Amino acid sequence: MAAVASLDRITFGDRLRAWRMRRRLSQLQLSNEAGVSARHLSFLETGRARPSRELVLHLAEHLDVPLRDRNTLLVAAGFAPTYRETPLEEVSMTPVRRALDALLRSHEPYPAVVVDRWWNLVTANRPTLMLLDGVAPALVEPPVNVMRVSLHPEGLAPRVVNYDEYREHLLTRLARQVHLTGDQQLAALYDEVRGYAGDGREPSGTEAIDVVLPLRLRSPFGELALFSTIAVFGTPVDITLDELASEQFFPADEHTAKVLREHFTDRA
Repeated sequence: MAAVASLDRITFGDRLRAWRMRRRLSQLQLSNEAGVSARHLSFLETGRARPSRELVLHLAEHLDVPLRDRNTLLVAAGFAPTYRETPLEEVSMTPVRRALDALLRSHEPYPAVVVDRWWNLVTANRPTLMLLDGVAPALVEPPVNVMRVSLHPEGLAPRVVNYDEYREHLLTRLARQVHLTGDQQLAALYDEVRGYAGDGREPSGTEAIDVVLPLRLRSPFGELALFSTIAVFGTPVDITLDELASEQFFPADEHTAKVLREHFTDRA
């Protein structure tokens, strides 16, 4: 409870400064980009001036603050939250569910998943089950966390041929997300998965120089090689949509393509 109370006492100015610094912007740079005087920004950060609701949202837009955190900024400034968080199961989200289902089905016979902000699995297509073969049952009980499944010693890790390289890629990706969002739940996930293997060193922040880094996976059909792309909703105004991302895996060689086509094409 003390920690919650401490968070509640963080002022709007403190939060604004934290987001500005997270984006590596000086007050002058943000002033120029947002069209707000550097003097007024300084007053906002020190609490000598109060922002309007419109200014809070204007600065949040220029700082690329996620919708969930824009609500936090609004509350800290004394305003009601603007953005709703609609459960994906609600009727109003039917078009979104249909779009996600269509996206996943259209990507078969290749694996595809949809995850939330914290890398919890929201939905997946049938070929994804191939990736989960041999994973410990406890790791695939809801909520399934994709980062945890990928790096846990009882998850995919024993089957990943290029584990050290792929682990570096995932940790760098997660560390970047923690830095960009300041999300404590993500930070806790990063600390957890970083300790699964190796000596617990921080990722170097550099990745293998190649066209793309594939996931090389041992399987009953031989070694499979997959690379992925990530897609997000273009103009979300709901927190749920703002935090969803789909990851589509593609075969990195003809052997992988053939295996996936043979086992997942036109299967009911």
